[in-house]
Amino acid sequence: MLKSTKILLGSALLLITVSVLVLYYSSAVFLQLFIAFALAYIMNPAVEFLETKGLKRPYGILAVFCMTFFICGGFAVFMVISITGEFSSMQLNLPAYAQHLYEITPASIKGYLGIETTEKLFLRLNDLLMQVRGAAPDLLKPMLAFLQRALTSTVGLLLALLGYLIIPVYLFYLLFDLPQLKIFIESFIPERFRPMYSIKLAEVDAVLSGFVRGQLSVCAILALLYSAGLYFIGIDLAVAIGTLAGVTFIIPYVGTIIGIVLSVIMALLKFNDILHPLLCLGWFGFVQLLEGMIITPKIVGDTVGLHPLVAIVALLIGGQLFGIMGMLLAVPVTAILQVFLHSLAEYYRNSEFYREG
Repeated sequence: MLKSTKILLGSALLLITVSVLVLYYSSAVFLQLFIAFALAYIMNPAVEFLETKGLKRPYGILAVFCMTFFICGGFAVFMVISITGEFSSMQLNLPAYAQHLYEITPASIKGYLGIETTEKLFLRLNDLLMQVRGAAPDLLKPMLAFLQRALTSTVGLLLALLGYLIIPVYLFYLLFDLPQLKIFIESFIPERFRPMYSIKLAEVDAVLSGFVRGQLSVCAILALLYSAGLYFIGIDLAVAIGTLAGVTFIIPYVGTIIGIVLSVIMALLKFNDILHPLLCLGWFGFVQLLEGMIITPKIVGDTVGLHPLVAIVALLIGGQLFGIMGMLLAVPVTAILQVFLHSLAEYYRNSEFYREG
């Protein structure tokens, strides 16, 4: 019995080691699979709902694909139209921006930048705005040139790009085989541990669904509230700033900071007073209060249950170790670890060591 246990532990350790090495040397493929798995996890409830209504799973997956495509396409068209209109409006206000910026800029900086008059400053701002509007094509040219050179010499990069293009294929098969995948994994769990496995799996699923699906809903609501508030305050690029702040709130607190900084800058440029920056700060503070007291508790609930200080520390550690990807995964990973730490703490409190004496 002891010998078989040692063999199993050794095999498991060897398998884990090989898996880590494979993931390390094929991180691009792993990232593609991770993206597909994350999307499958988000979309699976909709597929299961359609399946309960009598629609076969493959057709349900195709229906969810089409719905997602139309929603994302409609959102993209709306954003392009809104931001294009806001840029046009912002260009009309450039003379006022130039005047306000000229008034608050020290004389030494004016001389250094060559903007001794408001006309020169206006021309500089207009050139900058035109460069921003045309930045995308200019940025794509060197990227495409780099890819062209790389593709002619590097088969690995070609395969990596191909992997990203076939993420929808990964996604389809993951969604299609997800029920069988759950059964397959459960078949390796010893019978005596399956009740505990089911309980912990349900807790982890609650945490992940609470964060991923809930956080996406919260981001959408915040983007709408931020954009509406900034629009009524009179901030140019209100939709762009509000949407950016809402989307980047997928990393907790980051979106709020970005939105405050950008909106205050735009308020100072346009109005040259203290009232409108304070209105921006007040609106973001009010929305953040709503998010903490009403929006997140109602949508996400207490499934994640991380203390704000723990979430901030997790974000900082994740960002330090793994960059943006680490910040994205910091909170859900910490919440999952908390599930197992609670079990460990419960086991410890029920142990003879703790109860002794």
